[in-house]
Amino acid sequence: MYQVYTEKNHSEFSRTLVIETDDYEIALEKAKKAIEGKEGYNYIVEKTDGSFNSYGELIATVVAEG
Repeated sequence: MYQVYTEKNHSEFSRTLVIETDDYEIALEKAKKAIEGKEGYNYIVEKTDGSFNSYGELIATVVAEG
């Protein structure tokens, strides 16, 4: 599962979920469209297999940023 987020000025407090999908190509396309024409925004694509750590937090790996 891929999760796409946008952030403004690399601030985690402004992180917004755009889409969740199983297809990496769709995730990357939606990420680029989400920030198109927006000054100061970047995207993050994370991959997760649904596993949680001992604190109950979802384990995710960043696979693309832009």
